[in-house]
Amino acid sequence: MKFNRRSVLALTAASAATTLFAPAGRSRAAAPFKQPELPYAEGALAPAISARTVGLHYGKHHAGYFKKLNTLVEKTPYADLSLEEVVVRSKKQGDTDIFNNAAQAWNHNLYWQQFKGGSAAPKGELLDAAKTSFGGPDEMQKKMVAEGDKVFGTGWVWLVKDGDKLTIVGLQDAGTPLADDKKALVGIDVWEHAYYLDYENRRPEHVAAVLSKLVNWDYVSEQFAG
Repeated sequence: MKFNRRSVLALTAASAATTLFAPAGRSRAAAPFKQPELPYAEGALAPAISARTVGLHYGKHHAGYFKKLNTLVEKTPYADLSLEEVVVRSKKQGDTDIFNNAAQAWNHNLYWQQFKGGSAAPKGELLDAAKTSFGGPDEMQKKMVAEGDKVFGTGWVWLVKDGDKLTIVGLQDAGTPLADDKKALVGIDVWEHAYYLDYENRRPEHVAAVLSKLVNWDYVSEQFAG
């Protein structure tokens, strides 16, 4: 059976993978932490993100963070915490290796989930917030592209809920709003492994394509309102 992006995303929209990803909430499972299944086929995000990139990004990098995290937290108090709690506590206690791997595991959980269902337009309270905070959705996306280009080296650009408004922050390396108890709505990975095979050094092009073609803005609108 031949799959294209539309058919795969439609098929998986009602699948059990929905329950495996809950980046906006607080999953209670403690160690050993398990990488959620990818909620679509590796080729479902093409051409914006190729199957080869997804395979390496999800299968090697994301999986690697979970593997390393489980090794690091074994027989420590962190093993009894949820993934989200590990992120927050390790940041506060300065356990850098644990934080980096836990945060990257969590960041990528949100990253893959936000694409499930395909691109749509912000609506409801998110649309109102985009207008208030940036002048509208187009301006919001332009600011995210610009912020992503400013991140030096490796990191993430985040759309964050700030009360009834929105903020955009660029954070280096494993940086995540979760560590500051803030609600991340959209996270775009600007580590080179996320885009270099497809875009080489054209990072802004990658961020723009992800925001305009892949992010499920209906899903983001639900997260903002929730």
